[in-house]
Amino acid sequence: MYHGLPENLLKPIPNVKPGYLAFLGRISPEKRVDRAIWIAGATGMKIKIAAKIDNADRPYYEEQIKPLFALPHVEYIGEINEQQKIEFLGNAHALLFPIDWPEPFGLVMIEAMACDMHVIAFNRGSVPEVIENGVSGFVVEDELSAIVAVKRLDTLPRAKVRQAFETRFSSKVMAARVHTYEELLRAKRRTVLRSQRELIFRFDDALLSAA
Repeated sequence: MYHGLPENLLKPIPNVKPGYLAFLGRISPEKRVDRAIWIAGATGMKIKIAAKIDNADRPYYEEQIKPLFALPHVEYIGEINEQQKIEFLGNAHALLFPIDWPEPFGLVMIEAMACDMHVIAFNRGSVPEVIENGVSGFVVEDELSAIVAVKRLDTLPRAKVRQAFETRFSSKVMAARVHTYEELLRAKRRTVLRSQRELIFRFDDALLSAA
């Protein structure tokens, strides 16, 4: 079962003129912010990074990521709240999601979609289930295909991204799916109970016949 977001929690910014690529999440080896920085640099775009640093990942940050934040096209914002996400995501050209692990879901992808922003995500874990390739963004295999995807973003209408979010990941849709799932479970239980009763009746009939 997918996660859902309230439709009014995050909204698109009207008449936006996106000017940077975005990275949102945690600074950790599996999230690969270093990839995002490299992709942005290769496309000649600025990248803004809104991410927290957990204590467990502090050595990784200090040794491998902090030096990259000194690059001229990189701006590290730090951790942001829900309200700040509207401006951060809404003004971005795309969200980079270059993960290096089997992500179970990736809430940040639907947060970007709610803000009418395309996602360029690596084909790992749930990514191909969340991102409709060519609609809500691009599912890519490596850094080079991600660079190509950034250059193709102008061919995708942003309005369809928000529409995809409302159709697939709004809390209303999720609630309806939960209700349907529960109905299916109840129907399954009724079927099992009927089968069990029929077996009992047959067993009783067999005993009576034997007597």
